[in-house]
Amino acid sequence: MIRIEISLFLKNVPGELGRLTGLMGSNGINIDAITIQDASAYVRNLFEARGKSLKRLASSASYSSMRRDSADFALIRLVVDKAQTAMDLLKANDYLFDSNEVVTIDVTNKPGEFAKITKKFGEEQININYVYGSVSDSDGRCLFVFCPEDVASAAAIFKDGY
Repeated sequence: MIRIEISLFLKNVPGELGRLTGLMGSNGINIDAITIQDASAYVRNLFEARGKSLKRLASSASYSSMRRDSADFALIRLVVDKAQTAMDLLKANDYLFDSNEVVTIDVTNKPGEFAKITKKFGEEQININYVYGSVSDSDGRCLFVFCPEDVASAAAIFKDGY
């Protein structure tokens, strides 16, 4: 199914992700899938891609500067159940974001299912730029993986659930 993915940069500081997800939740918007990465990796990949194509948009010094500065931000990509409502909400709250179409596929959570899908992309000569997901268990609960700076403290906070 074709869906809208929203991409935005957040300051890489405690509380920013909670503010974003709280805004979505309090406005009845469900996050179906999310991925978060340090924005410096994104800038480094952009630099490397531009180098391979010989179509650099900026000098090496500019990219180095952007990579250092971008460590202060995280790149968030998310798919929500009400994309237009979410984008209106982000705009009203002064978030800078972009959107694009992506393909979402419901996958059965069993060995080999993901391989079948990715093999089909390859057979059709369709490159996958990136992929992320959310997997439900038999009770319909989703697993999200967090990578906090202080893993031990985060684990202690949630040792009895949430």
